[in-house]
Amino acid sequence: MSILNRWEGHRGTSSSQDHFGRVFNELFERAGQESNLTTWAPAVDIFENEHELVVKADLPDVDPKALDIRVENNLLTIRGERKFEKKSTEGNYLRVERAYGSFARSFSLANTVNSEAIKADYQNGVLTLSLPKREEAKPKQIKVTVGGTSTAPAMAAAAGAK
Repeated sequence: MSILNRWEGHRGTSSSQDHFGRVFNELFERAGQESNLTTWAPAVDIFENEHELVVKADLPDVDPKALDIRVENNLLTIRGERKFEKKSTEGNYLRVERAYGSFARSFSLANTVNSEAIKADYQNGVLTLSLPKREEAKPKQIKVTVGGTSTAPAMAAAAGAK
């Protein structure tokens, strides 16, 4: 008994193309993984409240004395370095995924920030920068008066009368 196989002329071509595609993809993936290990940009959260902007940066194992925080021309820049220190008592590393080396992050600031009053705090590997807003930039509530009396108390009295 003989078995017949269907012949596909392009079959050999597509498999070699697939093979070369996989080889190139693996090379690019490895290059991408290696570059992730050599460059580092710490994660940052930025939020705003009524009185200030707050910047929180994850900087574990960074010596706070090695941080350089500057504001120039409304540009906030955080620079520093996380050093790789292999201790001989810990044995050989089997895997190193955390990035080490120098980093720099820069953020444009609005003119509403009072750069003279910025405060920095470093706790548990998190750098927190408090950037207070200028007084003129803070929201202000303006009460409307009608006939010499404020509308806020008049509205409260009217609401209580209902």
